[in-house]
Amino acid sequence: MEWLNYHHLLYFYTVAREGSVTRASAVLRLAQPTLSAQIRRLEESLDEKLFTRQNRGLVLTEVGQIVYRYAEEIFGLGGELLDTLRGRTTARPPRLHVGVADVVPKLVCHRLLESVLKGQAAVQLVLREGKTDALLAALATREFDLVIADTPLGPHLRVRAFNHLLGESGITFFATPALARRFGRSFPRSLDGAPLLLPTENTVLRRSLDQWFEELGLRPRIAAEIEDSALVKVFGQHGAGIFCAPAIIARDLQRQYRVRAIGSTDAVRERFYAITVERRIKHPAVAAISASARRELFS
Repeated sequence: MEWLNYHHLLYFYTVAREGSVTRASAVLRLAQPTLSAQIRRLEESLDEKLFTRQNRGLVLTEVGQIVYRYAEEIFGLGGELLDTLRGRTTARPPRLHVGVADVVPKLVCHRLLESVLKGQAAVQLVLREGKTDALLAALATREFDLVIADTPLGPHLRVRAFNHLLGESGITFFATPALARRFGRSFPRSLDGAPLLLPTENTVLRRSLDQWFEELGLRPRIAAEIEDSALVKVFGQHGAGIFCAPAIIARDLQRQYRVRAIGSTDAVRERFYAITVERRIKHPAVAAISASARRELFS
């Protein structure tokens, strides 16, 4: 039977949590060479590299991220055990690990997960943002309980997972008050020649927008192509151009970024999916997200 050396695992966990061998050695009160040697022994026993060097620092490999998540649970449970034996009340809530595609608007993400934060059952959210394909690969290794994305799982990915449509929304175009006064009349014809901040060509939304512009015979001036949805809004807030977002967050977006809506269309729609390894959603928190999205956000 193979045994895991939990001392080595603790050393690895501390280095990963502290971000460097130097800081971890101070916490553990071990010499740096000793600590490095113990981590190498753990890597040898697992036959996997757990860290890589990047910009003079240590970065977890994909395997390292998996090991870190298990170590976090192991030592968290160990802390609960000690608290229980000492007569303390343990209040560590269950964790919900969520991967969020970087193209999903942050306000949409917050609205989708709001039901968990405000739910009666205590749940600790662990969010990680990234590219959809990378998140789905991590979902396959159970690093996430679900992935929130703007596209369903495609056949090009050999991942056994299932798509659950949370809802869909038309889009609204926004601009600073000055740009809104200039281009807000005769929408959508006013977009012809207008400065637009568009998502990059590798996104579903951009392809839908290009098709819509083509159908209407519009030729907007592309001021910038920006992949990150939050960055688009920051540039738009400062007058770099007109940008679009799901209509369901129009009020929140206008209040937060102090921009005005100049027009909406249902001809271009954004869809949002919860992707899980379950054909039927059983996780209570994921089920709450799905029910809340359909009942409140996309009703």
